Amino acid sequence: MKTIDNRRELKGAAAVVTGAGSGVGAAVCAALADAGARLYLIGRSEDKLRRVAEKAMETGAAAAEVSSGDVGDSSFCEGAAAAAVARFGRLDILVNNAGVIHRARAEDTADDAWTRVIRTNLDGVFWFSRAAIARMRAQGGGAIVNIASTVGLVGAPNLAAYCASKGGVAQLTRALAVECAADGITVNAVCPGAIDTPMLFSAHADGVDESQVRARNTGMIPQGRLATPAEVARAAVFLAGEPHITGALLPVDGGYTAR
Repeated sequence: MKTIDNRRELKGAAAVVTGAGSGVGAAVCAALADAGARLYLIGRSEDKLRRVAEKAMETGAAAAEVSSGDVGDSSFCEGAAAAAVARFGRLDILVNNAGVIHRARAEDTADDAWTRVIRTNLDGVFWFSRAAIARMRAQGGGAIVNIASTVGLVGAPNLAAYCASKGGVAQLTRALAVECAADGITVNAVCPGAIDTPMLFSAHADGVDESQVRARNTGMIPQGRLATPAEVARAAVFLAGEPHITGALLPVDGGYTAR
């Protein structure tokens, strides 16, 4: 990517976004589209991806392609990275956003639930980052932004698998930042708290409704409100554009981790 006043130029940059079909991923695509980037959208639902891609084109994206698949499959990640480079000639930005959640006490977390969360949230970040780094190094640099979580920084009950996966993302971010620094590749993470997306309200015990979830989460946030997907997306795009910030874990949490 070119730089202007020591900030990366996002217009025309080739960006891959995982988990792009909804929530934070869709918001990241919208923010990158507004900056004039070329987008390669990854997710499980091709229909959702196409809707996000169409909207991105309407709001300024230089191009928008989609690819449906599972980021927990290392061969898919390698193939998608190769396809993005074949389409755009380079890979400037990778936003690792795809994620799933499982809510249960540790002793009630089954093997398959643990594996599903770790494979998507942590393995997928590693598989896609590995594929991107090889290509970014060859072209002289790039930016990786991981969507981690405040529960990758502090603990939370009934979220053992999710906490472990996001804590792993935080440490993977730091490790890759140091490893890739001399290659002009920055690696950072946004660590959102509670976000007003369907995931926040999903997979709760029977009888727990949206109003209860909203009240419980806002009650723990000093600002007294949930983050919006757009707020998280702006932080991700900011980190993608800054060439001298690497290894950072940026909370977007209304003061939750400052207590």
